Amino acid sequence: MTAVDTSAVEAPAAKPRRTFRESTFGQIWTGLTRSPAGFAGTVLVLGIVLFSFVGPLVVDQDNPTDTTKIWTAPSGEHWLGTQYEGKDTFTILVNSGAEPIWVGGMAAVMAVFVAVVLGSIAGYFRGRIDAILLQLTDVTVTIPQFLLMIAVVAFFEDIPPWGVAIVVGSTMWAFLFRSIRAQVMSLKEREFVEAAKLQHLGPMRIVFREILPNMAGFIFVNFVIAVNQAIYAIVGLYILGLMPSGTPNWGLMIHLSWQNNFFLLPVAMPFVLAPLLMIVLFTIGLVTMGRGLDQALNPRLRER
Repeated sequence: MTAVDTSAVEAPAAKPRRTFRESTFGQIWTGLTRSPAGFAGTVLVLGIVLFSFVGPLVVDQDNPTDTTKIWTAPSGEHWLGTQYEGKDTFTILVNSGAEPIWVGGMAAVMAVFVAVVLGSIAGYFRGRIDAILLQLTDVTVTIPQFLLMIAVVAFFEDIPPWGVAIVVGSTMWAFLFRSIRAQVMSLKEREFVEAAKLQHLGPMRIVFREILPNMAGFIFVNFVIAVNQAIYAIVGLYILGLMPSGTPNWGLMIHLSWQNNFFLLPVAMPFVLAPLLMIVLFTIGLVTMGRGLDQALNPRLRER
């Protein structure tokens, strides 16, 4: 009985590992640090997020009503002055950013999730499923989003913040659906998908394990855009006075300043300008961060 020469048996080639720079997160980091505007936007967004979520833990929450200090100008004691009840405006501003940010983020997660799942299924399977989902998308797009949100919020008077996120998210997914569908239709013709089919992998595994990871950058960029749109919608509902006034937020500050005739007193301007500035800065940060991500993850822009 002869011994088998095991040295002649070649070990299977190890699958090359992707370096951090080659990974999606590495490309995101490279793009944000390479682009000065994208990096500045990221720092601005993170700064406002820390201000809104960590600030309430640092700032003294004791903000009593003082009728002797109604609409006072900024001072050493009150950095942004006081509002119509004599409360410190800066303290209110610190406590007003968390809700629109996390509700906007939740709405964006919902919208992107629905668009990715439905768009992937429609783009890969095509046929009747694709036709039905396209019809559903056409109907959703034709409905005025903001009017639908106003109608739903007005019907449910005491709607909680997570309910607002569901309402906003359910009206935003249709526009991203078509982009996801087109991306999946393009990627399903690539060689790695054909190889997965030859290995008899299931359709769902091909879609969610092979195709979607190659769209991670595109999905993340659209998530950033969706957060921006959701925050605008939520703040708009508060400015119109359609939302419950229990928790302080930027939109409610603007609504209350208008309701209490801030335009009649110059010293009342910080109460409305401060939340407006926060909204504008956060929007600018998201837009510039999104551009930096697009330059990092879009192959056509990356080659320039």
